[in-house]
Amino acid sequence: MISRLAVFLGSRDGNDPALAEAAYAVGRGLAERDVELVYGAGGGGLMGRVSQGVIDGGGRVFGVIPRFMVEREWGRVGDHREPGVETVVVDTMHERKALMADRAEAFLALPGGLGTLEELFEVWTWQTLSLHGKPVGLFNVGGFWDPLVEMMRRIAEAGFMHGPAVEQLVVGDDLDDVLLRLEQAR
Repeated sequence: MISRLAVFLGSRDGNDPALAEAAYAVGRGLAERDVELVYGAGGGGLMGRVSQGVIDGGGRVFGVIPRFMVEREWGRVGDHREPGVETVVVDTMHERKALMADRAEAFLALPGGLGTLEELFEVWTWQTLSLHGKPVGLFNVGGFWDPLVEMMRRIAEAGFMHGPAVEQLVVGDDLDDVLLRLEQAR
């Protein structure tokens, strides 16, 4: 089974409380399944909630954060004191993403904004270019990602990407199912 999962998600909670609850539940679920959370080390929003879920569940958290975010106090407070939490400070966003991608065995995007989309599209593009063979998925809380999946199908139908790239994307809202399908796609 996957032992290290990179999770991309919002640094804000969003307007729907169900998203925050889902992020925390995913974190708890990862801890219960002994899956290390690899994430951007943010302390707020859904990022803070997923990491808190892992910590409360006694799991392992590996966070990577650029120095400028630390200086703005956007990281998890107290990481250095929490058991099972390792935080690496890097100089750039590029280093952050490269380290996360290297450490992870698979990638999963929860609801988020531009940063989440940017991270998702980068690792997904790398996968389609065979720069890595790691599976990519969307945790589709309340159908959040449905419009994106439909748009990607339209892009494929228009001939701007291969249809199999869309079909390889693991999409679901049940953690056990998503983890199993990510594992099967490795």
